[in-house]
Amino acid sequence: MTERLEFKAAFTVVDDSGAIEGKAWDFTSADRVGDVIEPAAFIGAVGKSVPMLFAHDQAQAVGVWDSVTVEADGLKVKGKLLVDEVARAKEVRGLVKAGAVTGLSVGFMTKKAAPRKGGGRTISDLDLVEVSIVAVPAHPGAQVSSVKELEMTTAATAENKTTETEVKAADLKAANDNIAALTKRLEEAETKLARPNVITDKKAEPTDEAKAFDAYLRHGKEAGVEELKALTVSSDPAGGYLAPAEFSAEFVRNLVQYSPIRQYASVRSTGSPSVIYPARTSVTNAKWKGETQTQEGSEPAFGQAEIPVNELNTFVDISNQLLADSAGVAEAEVRLALAEDFGQKEGQAFLTGTGASMPMGLLKDPNITVGKTTASATAIAPDELIDLYFSLPALYRQNGVWGMNTKTLAAVRKLKDGQGAYLYQSPQTVGEPASLLGRPIAELLEMDDIATGKDSVIFGDFSGYRIVDRLSMSILANPYLLATNGITRFHATRRVGAAVLQPAKFKKLRQA
Repeated sequence: MTERLEFKAAFTVVDDSGAIEGKAWDFTSADRVGDVIEPAAFIGAVGKSVPMLFAHDQAQAVGVWDSVTVEADGLKVKGKLLVDEVARAKEVRGLVKAGAVTGLSVGFMTKKAAPRKGGGRTISDLDLVEVSIVAVPAHPGAQVSSVKELEMTTAATAENKTTETEVKAADLKAANDNIAALTKRLEEAETKLARPNVITDKKAEPTDEAKAFDAYLRHGKEAGVEELKALTVSSDPAGGYLAPAEFSAEFVRNLVQYSPIRQYASVRSTGSPSVIYPARTSVTNAKWKGETQTQEGSEPAFGQAEIPVNELNTFVDISNQLLADSAGVAEAEVRLALAEDFGQKEGQAFLTGTGASMPMGLLKDPNITVGKTTASATAIAPDELIDLYFSLPALYRQNGVWGMNTKTLAAVRKLKDGQGAYLYQSPQTVGEPASLLGRPIAELLEMDDIATGKDSVIFGDFSGYRIVDRLSMSILANPYLLATNGITRFHATRRVGAAVLQPAKFKKLRQA
């Protein structure tokens, strides 16, 4: 992009030998379009030689600026027109001495700039490419990213005024710059609105009030005493616990991890309070017989497997004043906190649930048997994992998934076979799970650690675990229940059931 600017500059020396000096840029005020170049932006050019062009035409190199200095009032340049070597340089010297050419123009590439209030930019870093002697606005074919032109006067001539054409060009340039700056600001605003949680710079440590508010959202009245003291409180019914003195749009969130069991289990939906599945509890009993032997019958047994739908619920009280002051941020954060909490509780129940008012967990189901017991109470051997793998029938084994927690996974990650190759295989593509003996690994956070008598690993076809969704998480806001106290109550409910339908599809590794 080519830019130009009218400003004050002056040749202080123009002699017959071709020596020339001048002010290439003035630091004392902004240019016509509001741009300011900081003195430090030219530091990289100090002490270097810069080409001297005529009218920013690279084919018209007429000399060299061999002195570039940054002074309080402007960028000063000294150089020499090569009048003895370049015919065009001798012509330019004549034009300068006659006052026909009265301008200096710096050509540079902007590296860092920031918008100024009211329009224009503050340029704090640039690469100075050349300084031209000019009489008219910058050449439209100049191969630089920015060109700023300064008006200069000679000792023999008065300051020339900008022509009407140049003024119109500068005004048009200023209007275009302002439109471009406004467009950029709108794009940045739209980006921030579309991605409200992206943090692009470092933030100060959250205040005690923000920490306490976050703790209350997650733990309610069970939050620590010190955390509750940090809040501005009057009484709980009046919503005092939820009235921090300072409220920020940025919430501090703890890391919440979820169990991936849903990814591998069999998930169904229902509209009933429970689901009953017919189940065959024994097989037929066929026998070989001779030609004259009597055929014997068999009676397979049938039963029912019922999965009750359990309910997970809670509520959160928020002061109406806080909801209004936060412009919707507090309500959104409450909903996010509830969703994270419910997801975490659900994942725990799928593994360790007792079946009493909650799903029956895989580790608690008494029908899932131990496929292998380790020789050590504190370690796992590679052969023991192989034994566990083959303890499962081939039909289920081909769809098997390993389940273990982070600590156990770290120990298994180090195991090698007899040839020194790791049993653990890293994923080949992004998004795929790691594998062990050719089958994927699911990191189940609630699994037991490697310890005496614990079930540290489970292997199986997780389609044998049935999850029944009755109702997706519902959050209802009631602003009237505690209307006299200025409180809105958010009720959250999730109805889900789960149980093992086919225990034969799973085997556990138990530590000695």
